[in-house]
Order: sequence, then structure tokens, then C-alpha cells
Amino acid sequence: MMTAMCAARPADDDATADGSPAAGWSAQINALGDFIRAQRQLANLSLREMASMTSVSNAYLSQVERGLHQPSLKVLHSIADALQLSTEQLLGQAGWVTGTGAATASAESGGTEDAIRKDPRLSPEQRIALLGVYRSFVAGATD
Repeated sequence: MMTAMCAARPADDDATADGSPAAGWSAQINALGDFIRAQRQLANLSLREMASMTSVSNAYLSQVERGLHQPSLKVLHSIADALQLSTEQLLGQAGWVTGTGAATASAESGGTEDAIRKDPRLSPEQRIALLGVYRSFVAGATD
């Protein structure tokens, strides 16, 4: 978890064409929000349902999904739990985790999970079920 906290802010070289580091940061916040929204929709959760699961207001979650707020690590952890993801996976989707160890293991399993999420042959319900089964096997292998 410490790796994720240390790598939570992207480097200044992530700036966009206008040379502004803030623009690069904004793009990553937007990417994170888009990913959270997609995962919430994949899990068939409304904003209100996810707000209830995370103890975060639905208005704030909406703003996070739209890239208007930078969520704290505590909020990201709550969102990850609600979506049955690791906090590192959320940070990785935003390009914020570049460390080794647990983050690398998470990234390796992320390839499999990404493939499951992107497979057009699976229904949303099948994706959720398959992700649950996959995670249960992976969790058992690391114990």
C-alpha cells in the first residue's frame, strides 16, 4: 500500500502539449473517473448504490467520475472495495502505480481481468461472475 501512496501523484513530465503539468494531472483524473464509472456500470450499480457501499455521497462520486475532484486514498480504497478491485488496480488505471511488489502482481492479474472486462462475448453478469471466480483463485494462490 505504501508504494501506491508514494506513487499517487504523477510526475511533472506527464504534461500535455501546452506544457502544463496540471493538464497532464487533469487528464489522469479524468481517466480514473472514466474507469470508475465503467466499472460501476459493469457491476450494475447506480451512483446511489455505490455511495451507500462506500459511505461517500452520490454527488461526490459523480464529481469523481467526471474528473472534477481528486479523491483521497481512503475514498479510492472504499471505491475499490465496492467494485471488488484492489486500490492498486484503480491507481494503475490512472497511471499512478509504477512500483514493484504487490503493485506488479496486481498489474499482472490486471491483464487477465482486463481481458475478461473487454470480451464482447460475455454479458455484464458473466463478466462479474468470472471476475469473482478468477479473484478467488488468485487470492488463494497468494495465501
